[in-house]
Amino acid sequence: MPTFSKRTEIPVPAIELDRWHARSGAFERLAPPWQRVEILETANSLEPGSRVVVRIGTPPLTMRWSALHTKREPGRRFVDVQTSGPFARWEHEHLFEDLGPGLCALHDRIDYDLPFRALGDAVGGRLVRRRLESMFRRRHEVTRSDLLRHAPYFGDRPQKVAVTGSSGLVGRALCAFLSTGGHEVLRFVRARPAGRGEIAWDPENGIIEGGKLEGTDAVVHLAGENIASSRWSDTRKAAILGSRERGTGLIAKTLASSARMPRLLLSASAVGYYGPRDDTPIDENGPSGAGFLAEVCRAWEAATEPAARAGVRTVRMRFGVILTPAGGALAKMLLPFRLGAGGTIGTGRQGFPWIALDDAVYAIHHLLRSQGASGAVNVAAPGLVSQREFARTLGRVLRRPAVAPLPAFVVRALFGQMGEEALLSGQFVEPAALRRSGFSWSAPKLEDALRGLLGRSR
Repeated sequence: MPTFSKRTEIPVPAIELDRWHARSGAFERLAPPWQRVEILETANSLEPGSRVVVRIGTPPLTMRWSALHTKREPGRRFVDVQTSGPFARWEHEHLFEDLGPGLCALHDRIDYDLPFRALGDAVGGRLVRRRLESMFRRRHEVTRSDLLRHAPYFGDRPQKVAVTGSSGLVGRALCAFLSTGGHEVLRFVRARPAGRGEIAWDPENGIIEGGKLEGTDAVVHLAGENIASSRWSDTRKAAILGSRERGTGLIAKTLASSARMPRLLLSASAVGYYGPRDDTPIDENGPSGAGFLAEVCRAWEAATEPAARAGVRTVRMRFGVILTPAGGALAKMLLPFRLGAGGTIGTGRQGFPWIALDDAVYAIHHLLRSQGASGAVNVAAPGLVSQREFARTLGRVLRRPAVAPLPAFVVRALFGQMGEEALLSGQFVEPAALRRSGFSWSAPKLEDALRGLLGRSR
């Protein structure tokens, strides 16, 4: 029977490692970003008898995996076993070793059998082991990194944070991260709230359950229409602009209306604020530029003013391209690059400001905890990367050539103004405010970030 084992030391008490695993959101944080995982049933605890059921893969090639928690020693370990899934047998022990004050080790041990035993071992054994190595390398990196972000605040009062856009890429990751850190998360929903952890709102009609915001510490506003989902018709542009103005304005006016509301608003914006730029680096002091994206970002940020004028500390987070294979720009690029059909877009000289999804989440958490942060903050990785450099790096990580260009005239023909502003233009953005505030990136270098996101070791 094959056995897989991985052990990583983490400079936190073992009890904190145990609590992190026991809280809501841990499974979401541990799922590898390069694999689609849909949670069908999630355990409310790690106690024996609780169960997790997931669907893995992309339709029509999916499989259902069910695991049952069978053993639990709080602060020390828990065990789960597969009840249905791809393995003939799977028993996973999660062990938390206490190594002394402020130090522990996470030790994952898996005993498994492949289907058809000897034949399965001969045909798929090496492949399974490689996949387990990639998966658990990522799991341990995320566990260690998340806990180190929470560690300075162990013992502090947990925060109560309301999040719009909680079903989006950033929102889902942020909610899971905050929950595993012991914080209470309230999610804005457009449907009827399912419980006390949800707040109903309807920005189009100016409706919001403002009373549920009383007693919260902060609002993180991430909601808005997808900018790059299709060509920009006049109707589409109006929807993009209106979704940001209405939603942000509703949040800001609600926070400004009562002294018992949260005194911190973290509102999303984007580096499109600066418009198309040459190769001169630009930081938060740079002026706004030309074009539709810049117009949207100006209106987006201006809509936060009622909160700022009322004394709510307001941070306008100008996000770069957020990288994750689970969605967004990187997900769209993967197939052509894997087929050897990726390369530069237009000249390739345009700036490509980026940030890995986990660092976007860590930056939001950092801004939640940084008492002095306010105003515009560029949420991007340090270092300046062109689109050509990004394409070459992605090709190298995937071990594919990146020499198939997408000429500017084709981009304009296919995508119109959206292609001109979102693909052919760019900025070399400096995250000066984040750097001054003492933020540290977990993946400051592009190649390291892509390898971590895609499970590709050097």
